[in-house]
Amino acid sequence: MTTVGILGGGQLARMLALSGAPLGLRFLVMDNVADACAGQFAPMVVGDYRDEAALAEFASRVDVATFDFENVPAESAQWLAERVPVFPNPRALATAQDRLAEKTLFRELGIPVPPFAAVETREELAAALAAIGAPCILKTRRLGYDGKGQFRIRTPADADAAWEALGAQAATVGLILEGFVAFERELSVVAARGRDGEFRPWPLTENWHVDGVLSVSLAPARADAALVERAYAHARRLAEALDYVGVFALELFCRDGELLANELAPRVHNSGHWTIEGSETSQFQNHLRAVLGLPLGDTRMLGRACMLNWIGAMPDAAPVLAEPGGHWHDYGKPPRAGRKVGHATLRADSAGALAAALERVGRALGREAQVAPAVSRLRE
Repeated sequence: MTTVGILGGGQLARMLALSGAPLGLRFLVMDNVADACAGQFAPMVVGDYRDEAALAEFASRVDVATFDFENVPAESAQWLAERVPVFPNPRALATAQDRLAEKTLFRELGIPVPPFAAVETREELAAALAAIGAPCILKTRRLGYDGKGQFRIRTPADADAAWEALGAQAATVGLILEGFVAFERELSVVAARGRDGEFRPWPLTENWHVDGVLSVSLAPARADAALVERAYAHARRLAEALDYVGVFALELFCRDGELLANELAPRVHNSGHWTIEGSETSQFQNHLRAVLGLPLGDTRMLGRACMLNWIGAMPDAAPVLAEPGGHWHDYGKPPRAGRKVGHATLRADSAGALAAALERVGRALGREAQVAPAVSRLRE
């Protein structure tokens, strides 16, 4: 029986383990905390990701390794790759971990991006701000996620405050200044690429965030065929350049019909959770198929779907489960402010039926504001 190792024991690892059961797979999770939620469904190695003894134990017990979040040290992934197959490869992980390397690769591949510049000193921030203009966003090159490690500069007068907030990290994780995009929509391509180079994207997804954290994902996004094909082409070009194996997400801003790349997520992705019930093959099973060298599954949709993220604490499940197309996912995490603790997916055969279901759930849970953007889009 094949054992898949997963670096990181969060909800993504948990859902990978659940999706792999029908394939007869075993799993081993490595995390630096003993109560990681994936440990409820798979045995664990507990240790620091840079601890070679813990990594050696992990490697000795798995046939192939992957990861569930992008802040696993790329050096650790490389160490493992010299002992067991690791997918995606450490280069893809390292690229996604550094916003400057990521944006540079996008530009080299002809994928449009907002203007950007590396920043190491206060003087370089001033020069970059003069070149890019305000508004713009100062970000850490590494370790930021869900809106963390960012400072929005609305006018040049904010530069001192931005440096005060993030300047100390310039020497450790690096900084990058990016032009602010007054986008109309946030979209994502979630796609799988197999060991043989087969590329299968799921339908384009539209996303809404609250305080930098994903709140709602709706699929398929309302978009003309030319825009969808352009988004797929960007994702395919990126995957081929990195010789990527597994599932990834390419996050995009849409402005005046133009697509600008925001970032690469080298893993199964929050905006693809709807695929569990809304697609012929989920992102989780296709990720496992890819890393094991198995044929990829069909990514066609089953109707229309909308995913609602639960942040901080789980609401009442009953209104979602009362819907014919309602599906509930509790990650088994203690409640905590800002923490992703679960999600729900609503599926229906038509845009009107899905909008009505979202409205019912929104009213019942007091989440009308959360569902309103998706309802509005479905009723266009």
